[in-house]
Amino acid sequence: MLKQNKRLIGILLTVTILLCIPLIAMRFTGEVNWSPFDFLVAGVLLYGTGLLCEFVLRMIRKPAYRLALCAVILAGLFVVWAELAVGLIGTRFAGH
Repeated sequence: MLKQNKRLIGILLTVTILLCIPLIAMRFTGEVNWSPFDFLVAGVLLYGTGLLCEFVLRMIRKPAYRLALCAVILAGLFVVWAELAVGLIGTRFAGH
């Protein structure tokens, strides 16, 4: 149980650090132009993906299924992120 809690804390800390990178870049370089809504969306995507992968790792026993499900979850994250950033698919949610 302790190992699972360490993994969960690691996921949460990693996502928090990742969300601090654009904030620091905005502060010092001015090249990043994120609104609070952008941080909210990024946080929901990253925390949601991390927690969903943690759920899969806790509930699924077969390593092959764990790997496959986590790969699908991560692929979904990358597709949604790319669509929001540059309009990979061309939905109305695409970035400009």
